[in-house]
Amino acid sequence: MASQCSLSTLFPIQSQLDCDLEEATTQQEKENLVYQYLRKLDEGEDLKIPDFQTGLEWLNTEGPLSLNKELAGKVVLLDFFTYCCINCMHILPDLHHLENKHSVKDGLVIIGVHSAKFPNEKVLDNIRSAVLRYNICHPVVNDSEALLWHELEVSCWPTLVMLGPRGNLLFSLVGEGHRDRLMLFTSIALRHYGEKGLLSTHTVGIKLYRDSLPPSVLSFPGKVAIDDSRKRLAIADTGHHRILVMTVNGQLEHVIGGPESGRQDGDLSKASFNSPQGVAIKGDTVYVADTENHLIRKIDLMERRVSTLAGVGSQGTDKEGGAMGPEQPISSPWDVTLGCAGGDEDNVLWIAMAGTHQIWALFLADGKLPKGSESKAGTCVRWAGSGNEENRNNSYPHKASFAQPSGLALAPQEPWSCLYVADSESSTIRTLALKDGAVKLLVGGERDPMNLFAFGDVDGKGVDAKLQHPLGVAWAPEQSLLYVADSYNHKIKVIDPKMKQCSTLAGTGEAGATLGPEFDKSCFNEPGGLCVGDSGKLLYMADTNNHQIKVLDLASKTVSLFPVSMDCTDSVPSKPLRPTKAPTLPKSAPRKELPAVAVTAGQTLVMSLTLSLPQGTKLTEEAPSCWVLSAEGNEWLLGDQLVTGDILDLSTPLSITTKLPAVLKESISNPSLTLGVWVYYCLETGNTCMMKAASFTQPLQLNAKLGDGVVTVSLAHTF
Repeated sequence: MASQCSLSTLFPIQSQLDCDLEEATTQQEKENLVYQYLRKLDEGEDLKIPDFQTGLEWLNTEGPLSLNKELAGKVVLLDFFTYCCINCMHILPDLHHLENKHSVKDGLVIIGVHSAKFPNEKVLDNIRSAVLRYNICHPVVNDSEALLWHELEVSCWPTLVMLGPRGNLLFSLVGEGHRDRLMLFTSIALRHYGEKGLLSTHTVGIKLYRDSLPPSVLSFPGKVAIDDSRKRLAIADTGHHRILVMTVNGQLEHVIGGPESGRQDGDLSKASFNSPQGVAIKGDTVYVADTENHLIRKIDLMERRVSTLAGVGSQGTDKEGGAMGPEQPISSPWDVTLGCAGGDEDNVLWIAMAGTHQIWALFLADGKLPKGSESKAGTCVRWAGSGNEENRNNSYPHKASFAQPSGLALAPQEPWSCLYVADSESSTIRTLALKDGAVKLLVGGERDPMNLFAFGDVDGKGVDAKLQHPLGVAWAPEQSLLYVADSYNHKIKVIDPKMKQCSTLAGTGEAGATLGPEFDKSCFNEPGGLCVGDSGKLLYMADTNNHQIKVLDLASKTVSLFPVSMDCTDSVPSKPLRPTKAPTLPKSAPRKELPAVAVTAGQTLVMSLTLSLPQGTKLTEEAPSCWVLSAEGNEWLLGDQLVTGDILDLSTPLSITTKLPAVLKESISNPSLTLGVWVYYCLETGNTCMMKAASFTQPLQLNAKLGDGVVTVSLAHTF
């Protein structure tokens, strides 16, 4: 369908408004300018855009939306984004703020138009994970072939396009950092079209996906770090906004933060974070890249306190730095690692500053950057990267450029003496020399520094190797090997830096949760973080979209699930981790429908379920095996409550009991209860673990006559 108009039509019209707004000095003057602009638009040619293509996949809705039907009479804000892009993530707080101020009933609907950069981002399940991970609460359409992007002549991510109640172009905002103007445009558009009687108060079929996660102790873990000498792991439980400190045996020692986001220093029991990513641990100190708070935090386990070392709590645009940490604005720190810079050991914390495409240094003690001046303890300063989003190598660190650096690994020993950087948007692994700050390519990408689309899945040497949005790196000094979380290829790769040779270590290349247990038969889903433990024998991996930590045994070449025990002395989150709705079953889970059973009002129904595991396996201790009883469409049968419980022992049948209401509703068609089970189990002879699920639907023949007694249904299932 040919476009009736595009942004190339709108930009010349809006440009005069943008200039006038820059010169305006009062809020009233700005509002008047926007009013005049909208009146002029209404008098001119109707800048109507084409509707969404049919057949597109939608999230957070009950079904597809149309500008001519469900969205007619609404002011619609289209957010053209791709979930890998840090700039796109930066405007999500603006959209959240807008949603809190103006509702669908007020006449505003925000639509995320996902226009993928990487092939991996075209897959609906991966977009669904991103919607959950970033708490996106508005409808999202998977425009995988960028049809509307091309129709409207969108040129970059992010781009916001505002439409009037006829699907007509009103405004466009390109890039991030336009909150004030976005709020102004929205409020005046709603007021203008409301006064003209063109807005509708009807609801739109929005159905959020965020409550459908299966029960999980972890939620989108970002990074994992180890103190091998103390046998301790630090895990960024990003989706739960908290940090877990554990023994390498899986015993939880500390829970700091969560389950809701926040920004509070102080006692461990009261501290809060907002989507933390990077972690570094040494002794009783954990350093945290508190990503969406734009802070660097310090957790002192001995003092039981959390403090802020750098950042002001809001996104900064400074690309130079040099102020003391708490006065220095920073932008989306994604990873941290301890190092040395012209001073004592561990006198500096290196920071992958994804938001400004740079590498920064936070001095924990006095020190000096290569070829730089002395820096006092507490100083936070840019080390490498111009701030331009490019794949540019240079012997001068300030002239080099990165593209959303997201993972760091330190190799201080000669002949390496460098910081390895996972540069996600250029799909490269780069080196940053500790002696002089020279930035060089190790593998991936291509030689044109402006080309950020040189990605793929190719084992090879140097620039001939191809990666897809790598997020994590881990250095193994014992073997002089670098391990890479090649996130969008769903693989772990290994690099010999001497030969610049990159090869696949584990993963099939397909997103999944299969534990092989062999490396080449195991499936991951966007792994985001890595660390090397046990003197180079084990690789701990944050399998982000599977909500798990995996352990790769580099000797036996097998993968196992790292068990997370939630028993610890710290106060655990007050809110339960179980879902408030029945979680979604994996596609592979068997679904059994049982024969109907006759019951009367007020009776007690008992479902007696015998579960059997495969021979040679046992339940994984402390893993979140559970059952959930639901009544979708007839929630009143369970008193509008989700009935759930843990599965701790399979030696006897599970007994799930529910009492039916004393008064039954009339005109009920095909009522039923559904029992879902999620079971984690391991091989008795090893650490290889897996998760299986199944559901059982029990149709009910209801008799409104009040009765008593117990009706028992027995069923069995073997995994």
